Amino acid sequence: MTEPAAQPVPPALPVTFRPTRTRAVLLSVGLAMFATITAIALLLETLSTGERISFVFVAVMLSSVLVLLSRPKVVADEAGVTVVNLTNTRRLEWAQILRVNLRPGDPWVFLDLSDGTSLPALGIQPGIARAQAIGDARALRALAETRGTGAQDH
Repeated sequence: MTEPAAQPVPPALPVTFRPTRTRAVLLSVGLAMFATITAIALLLETLSTGERISFVFVAVMLSSVLVLLSRPKVVADEAGVTVVNLTNTRRLEWAQILRVNLRPGDPWVFLDLSDGTSLPALGIQPGIARAQAIGDARALRALAETRGTGAQDH
């Protein structure tokens, strides 16, 4: 991939990157699913109280999964980056981030770290908002290059 002629200007800090369209879809579907299953539980006259409760419990569980899937985000501030994925959160200093990668076909951004590992950052994913994800990845890359160890290479 060729580098653009002008480096993108890093955004003002703090900044939060998240897949807003994906999040809106997940939360909307979760709410609709919860409302539909709960309505069915209340409208079916042949159900016992225990069965109604189990319907609502299933609705809560299914909606909870969608809320969990909508959780990812990447928050950049003066001190570093906080990566919030599905079940874990990791705080990184700028110096720990060597490179921000979003290659064609990648499901989300990967951060190459100074300890030799790669951390997926699910908060930037090209799913249904590819242009936004590419812009967010470029912005995070610009921040990492100006604030982290990548700045020493230039």
